[in-house]
Amino acid sequence: QVQLVESGGGLVQAGGSLRLSCAASGRTFSNYAMGWFRQAPGKEREFVATIAWRGDTGYADSVKGRFTISRDNAKNTGYLQMNSLKPEDTAVYYCAGTRSLSGSYYYKRADEYDYWGQGTRVTVSS
Repeated sequence: QVQLVESGGGLVQAGGSLRLSCAASGRTFSNYAMGWFRQAPGKEREFVATIAWRGDTGYADSVKGRFTISRDNAKNTGYLQMNSLKPEDTAVYYCAGTRSLSGSYYYKRADEYDYWGQGTRVTVSS
């Protein structure tokens, strides 16, 4: 079992930045791909970014160039640096993890992930 705990959410003005963290415990995180998803009020959960355990990354078009996903396997922690935030980025952000057979594999679908955090709220004011 892997437990994931997000932190770093909060209220920020449009154009500002936040850095989310996802701390993993229970098993070594280095063999796991990690992803970030978000869910805005009244909307379905959507993919934001993903990173393979060797560092390959993938992004949703809506955040490409503004958000950066990274990880520190030694610390069992993943990160999502969010810059140039917009009001439409307002959502609860969830990190997710899944065991990956290859260091270069990452996953963009929520149903590909086995473990989820409880979420951290991000509110961007205009």
